[in-house]
Amino acid sequence: MNTTSLVEDTITFVKKTLHDAEAGHDWFHTQRVFNNALLIAKDEKADVLVVSLGALLHDIADAKFHHGDESVGPEMASEFLRSLKVGNEVIKKVVYIIEHISFKNSVGIKRKKRHPIELQIVQDADRLDAIGAIGIARAFHYGGFKNRRLYDPDIAPKLDQTKEEYKKSDSPTLNHFYEKLLLLKDKMNTKTGEKIALERHAFLLEFLEQFYAEWNGTR
Repeated sequence: MNTTSLVEDTITFVKKTLHDAEAGHDWFHTQRVFNNALLIAKDEKADVLVVSLGALLHDIADAKFHHGDESVGPEMASEFLRSLKVGNEVIKKVVYIIEHISFKNSVGIKRKKRHPIELQIVQDADRLDAIGAIGIARAFHYGGFKNRRLYDPDIAPKLDQTKEEYKKSDSPTLNHFYEKLLLLKDKMNTKTGEKIALERHAFLLEFLEQFYAEWNGTR
């Protein structure tokens, strides 16, 4: 099967699988990550097929929608790719992306591990979708999905969480800005990712300024 057909078949599979997914982790999120990953890959020496498949399958079964089971996504992706007769080396690289892409895997870790460029690209693309205007929309949509408060001035963000604490957190959505979104700018792997992240980070700061002003009735 040629690369174009493989990518097209994967898109069809992902669209079908994520048809009823929560809107912050649905096909449209995947599509944006895919497009951003291809944009970033233009400036990097990377296997574009691995980048494409990794981006398309990175959220095929997000653990937080599967009782925290982090094995479901890699297994589902691996099974699908084997059904298309994809080579074992490509499958291993795609599974590696799915297993290591999540922000929660960096929580509590001080030393940054050097990952393959394909993961770096897809990770940047995924993180870009968590900041800026769409990142804000996704954060509040998921907060509503989990019936969390918008903001509570009596509940401070937890800035030094462990991975388990982060996974179990049910704090107000605005705390998520400090516990994740505002941290992403400095976690980008590529120059292209850094450039785009700077612009989106600035928008987060503008939003927070406006939010607090409206909350306090000063604007």
